[in-house]
Amino acid sequence: MPQKRRFSIIKQIMNIPDFEEIVEQNDQTAARREHLEKLRLAVGNVYPNKFERSNITGAEDTITRVVEFGKPLRDKHIPELPESEKPSDEQREAANAELNPHRVRVAGRMAVPPRVMGKAAFVHLSDGISRIQIYVRKDDFEIESEPSAAAGGSNAGDNSSAITDGTNKSATADNGWEVFQLLDHGDFIGVEGYLFVTKTGELSIHVEKLQFLAKAMLPMPDKMHGIHDAEIRQRQRYADLIGSSLQVEHEGLTTREVFERRAKVISAARNFLEEHGYIEVETPMLTPKATGAAAKPFKTFHEALKIDLYARIAPELYLKRLVVGGFEKVYELNRNFRNEGISFKHNPEFTMLEFYCAYMDVGGMMDFCEELLQDAVQKATGGLKVEYEGTEIDFSKFERLTMQQAIARQFVKEIGANFGQMTRGNFDINWLDDLSHIRYLGAFMWSHDNVWAIENGGHASFFIGHLSGYPPIDIGKDFPHLAENITKKYIEQFSSIFPSEEVEKATTLVKLFEWFVEPMLEQPTFIVDYPKSISPLSKASPENPAVAERFELFINGMEVANGFSELNDPREQYERFVDQMSERERGDEEAMVMDEDYIRALSYGMPPAAGIGIGIDRLTMLVTNKHSIRDVILFPHMRPEKKDAETES
Repeated sequence: MPQKRRFSIIKQIMNIPDFEEIVEQNDQTAARREHLEKLRLAVGNVYPNKFERSNITGAEDTITRVVEFGKPLRDKHIPELPESEKPSDEQREAANAELNPHRVRVAGRMAVPPRVMGKAAFVHLSDGISRIQIYVRKDDFEIESEPSAAAGGSNAGDNSSAITDGTNKSATADNGWEVFQLLDHGDFIGVEGYLFVTKTGELSIHVEKLQFLAKAMLPMPDKMHGIHDAEIRQRQRYADLIGSSLQVEHEGLTTREVFERRAKVISAARNFLEEHGYIEVETPMLTPKATGAAAKPFKTFHEALKIDLYARIAPELYLKRLVVGGFEKVYELNRNFRNEGISFKHNPEFTMLEFYCAYMDVGGMMDFCEELLQDAVQKATGGLKVEYEGTEIDFSKFERLTMQQAIARQFVKEIGANFGQMTRGNFDINWLDDLSHIRYLGAFMWSHDNVWAIENGGHASFFIGHLSGYPPIDIGKDFPHLAENITKKYIEQFSSIFPSEEVEKATTLVKLFEWFVEPMLEQPTFIVDYPKSISPLSKASPENPAVAERFELFINGMEVANGFSELNDPREQYERFVDQMSERERGDEEAMVMDEDYIRALSYGMPPAAGIGIGIDRLTMLVTNKHSIRDVILFPHMRPEKKDAETES
């Protein structure tokens, strides 16, 4: 059966779209298809297997390396000049005398359409980082080509040595200018030639050989603005990278620079840990139990083993098993998966740096975290201060507050003179120890629906919403007078959902913090003394058994790190798991499950230890000044495109 007919049948049976349906069809793409077919006739293989680059720079010559090599030679003879001025003939001759002996073979994407002037042309090639101009003159260069696989035979354009000696001429050497005119903006080409400077003083390559490497079937993004649509940038990251690299003017980092900075953050963190004796390990990404964090997992089924498996929500319990086994300092850069909501700071798949240190407590881990982050930020950005959405974030100093201190400070700051009236007298930090006071503030918060309208920028709004049965109220005028009835109503509606007063107090305190304080923490701040009842894997404080030796680091309203002194009493850990299982029975899908093997591991004995998880994506957001987590993940999860959804339905 002819291949074309076979393809047609397969596409019909499997409902596969035509190539033309996937690649947008218009006048520009039609012209590019026509050019490709003419190139195929002229050079044979239009998608050759390789192009060997020279190494005059001491390594394989990328365009960036050649620019870095040639620019100092040029600058020795030609100083920086205003755009309107050109170098003198003497300056150009001196520069070219030094540049011309250097022959290079480089390859890249055509960053602009060719600029043809009679029988010559200029065009810039890009490697995604730097550009270099090439100069092509009719009858002054030849075309290299590689026979297509279907044609068979030897490779007439085989560049076994980087710089050829001129004896290996292509069969298409005479039609070089015609081939050049079939090139389009965005095509990949390789060139060989010598370095020189033009009359304007620009470092360039005088092309003597040219090889076509790949056709851009789609037109390039706008060179002035790149891709404006954020969804297209995130959904089609390849197009975003191209558009950003070809864009003439940028506000902030290019897309490539964002991800290069992310790589620097990760590399710096790795090096810092290894310099301090930590060993990198890998733990399972598919696990029989969804443990290690309070989160809803993704679930799958293993056909061979006939068991349910869960995409990892955290590697914590596996890493602590290794501490039991004798790894005193251990870390993992891991991908975690949580089947939860999507927002500007949440993605279902995200990167965490998690590490554990034996014989350390929560205080030592906070100190170490501070040092690690300062080192990573310094190496990624060159300093300890970064600008994030108009705010200067200073990584040179980290504040430490208890959760109750943070709540008290923010209430006094936001509510001001009304706070004394609300609390009916003098207020100090111990006021928040009383459950009735926690309920009182809880009632106040719940009586103002969406007090923290996070999706609208995270600022307080005190005049909207109400408890069931009560009209909206104004805190200054109404709340103190209605407080008794509102608090009573609040207790009736909410207190019964908690298994104990301890859990009610802890949960409400955390909600007060999340709604009222967290969005306002701009500078690096460690929040300590979390309630023990919501920290099932951490040790209790020796001074106050009701709180955990736990901290979370907040920067610009985002949780960036979470750490604690690790619970190593197997019986107490068992009881904490039992409490979590009871929460699951009460409908909390994110409560932890019992992990019998982890209890068994702890029963072999685990030394005192501290651990931490640092969110790499959120840290990258801060050091690259990106509002959305999707802008610092190369391929974030997106809703299906409309046409895809229609096809599936």
